[in-house]
Amino acid sequence: MAAIPFVKEFPFEYGAPSRLTPLIRRVIAKNPGPFTYTGSGTYIVGRDEGPLAVIDPGPMNEAHLDALAAAVGKKPVSDIFVTHTHCDHCGGARRFAERVGAPIRAMGPHPVADRQRDAPALDEGADYAFRPDFVLKDGDAVSGSGWTLEAVWTPGHLSNHLCYALREEKALFTGDHVMGWATSVVAPPDGDMGDYLQSLDRLLSRDDAVYYPTHGAPILKPKAFVRAVKAHRRIRDGQILDQLKKGRTRIREITPEMYADIDKRLHGAAALNVYAHLILLVRIGSVRCDGPPAMESAYRLAD
Repeated sequence: MAAIPFVKEFPFEYGAPSRLTPLIRRVIAKNPGPFTYTGSGTYIVGRDEGPLAVIDPGPMNEAHLDALAAAVGKKPVSDIFVTHTHCDHCGGARRFAERVGAPIRAMGPHPVADRQRDAPALDEGADYAFRPDFVLKDGDAVSGSGWTLEAVWTPGHLSNHLCYALREEKALFTGDHVMGWATSVVAPPDGDMGDYLQSLDRLLSRDDAVYYPTHGAPILKPKAFVRAVKAHRRIRDGQILDQLKKGRTRIREITPEMYADIDKRLHGAAALNVYAHLILLVRIGSVRCDGPPAMESAYRLAD
């Protein structure tokens, strides 16, 4: 297995702002879990005097929103940015926006409007009610006092996933596209492994000096990290093909064999990743199934 250089230990205190750089502070919500790790990290960007930007206000957790408000203090907040529409990133966005009087900026509502047609809820699930005040598209930039944040479209984890580049520090806030502690879940129907890999390639084409994920520690060697994530995904492709060669044709048979060494609470997410890989393998002609690929399909190697 590719050795992704995860950093599992880093100093923080729930509710207390950590100064990461002259322009960046982070407050971590107390919502630890198998998908959020230590919790959702909200970033406060800007000079001490403000106006400030806030990235991923986090879950609908009053204690966390109180901590954010305390960290901001009396300084003005001009903009709230959301990377994507999972509740651990945006569930508290509207409440926080009302508290500080700032607009919410994101790519749009959750891409799958019908909950019944969406991927199974993982942890806090999707925020189907989320609506930004301003819709961002790739390349849009918003500036404040001493900071400029540019939207970088990175579909894969979700089709509406944006990273945000802080030009002044060559830093990229990566949301769930690249996490500091584990690989991202790519959950169909909206999560797409082909898009995810292309988005990784896009990051490799950039010159960011550091990544700040919503979950986990800062990533100080981003290109090496992304290359390791890509290699990991290619290895997973190979493992799936090996399982098919052994006669295991269904996702429910393949997943426990491939993920025997991880927490069983994560097997549901792992199955979705296997599904995303299989959709891509069918698309490129390496694998076949009868009809459109589905969670319950029987898969086989292409002739």
